[in-house]
Amino acid sequence: MELSIVISLYNEKESLKELVAWIHEALAGKVSTYEIIMVDDGSSDGSWEVIQEMAAGDKTIHGIRFRRNYGKSAALYCGFEAAQGDIVVTMDADLQDDPTEIPEMMRMITEDGYDLVSGWKKIRHDNKLTKNLPSKLYNATARKVTGIKLHDMNCGLKAYRKDVVKNIEVFGEMHRFIPYLAKEAGFTKIGEKVVHHRKRKYGKSKFGLSRFVNGFLDLMTIWFLQVFGRQPMHLFGLLGIINFVAGIIIAIWLIVKKLVLQAHGQVFRAVTDQPLFYLALLAVVIGTLLFLTGFLGEMITRNSSNRNTYNIKERF
Repeated sequence: MELSIVISLYNEKESLKELVAWIHEALAGKVSTYEIIMVDDGSSDGSWEVIQEMAAGDKTIHGIRFRRNYGKSAALYCGFEAAQGDIVVTMDADLQDDPTEIPEMMRMITEDGYDLVSGWKKIRHDNKLTKNLPSKLYNATARKVTGIKLHDMNCGLKAYRKDVVKNIEVFGEMHRFIPYLAKEAGFTKIGEKVVHHRKRKYGKSKFGLSRFVNGFLDLMTIWFLQVFGRQPMHLFGLLGIINFVAGIIIAIWLIVKKLVLQAHGQVFRAVTDQPLFYLALLAVVIGTLLFLTGFLGEMITRNSSNRNTYNIKERF
């Protein structure tokens, strides 16, 4: 199969039929074989019934339905798992992503050799204060932390070589950082394409202040997991050794200093009367705990099972 389109959705009943018709129109005569995988992330507005109705007369449509709302990362993970196309495209169901961009994004992968092509909504039709400015700040931080020069890392419209989606693990809220996950998995040729952005036609945006704040927290999390996730001892063990050795050196220095002053008949303070001695003991304890944390982290990492266990209610 040439193409798989993975669409994660949550309460987007009004837009689904229009979206599918738009996709068919955009791909007609340009893509020979494709499938549309619609992942219903626990919608409560009847979205699943609309998907079933469309699928009854359209064999390109496949559906996955969660029993409850797990989030976009879970939806993409299961969509990637089911995708059969040589190229996989993700897009949102709110009609803000333009499917006419898909053929060119596919060409960039097949002819230009990109592993991943991310959309860039250069001209946005969102509220500038509540969404555009936070998005610019977030993307600037993401570029600095990840080293990937994308203007819109969180754009829902992306195209991937099949190998990419089959070799990355999307969990938690890490869908925002799939380009970074791909880079860390060895897929380093990441491109960008300016895409058309439309104003939301139905429903309301799921974006809020909490998602903005969580985005920065997730960025720090994914950086830590990629750098130290498989080798936590490299961080906790190092910090533990530094604290432990520093505490021991300070304690020995205080004891030696007291003995030298005592031997020369000079005035001295008892070691246990000095606050620095207790700080040294605290450093030794903290160092020991950090080292043990790293050790336990290594054991958990080496024996951990698959973290992605999502309860799918129906699929076809």
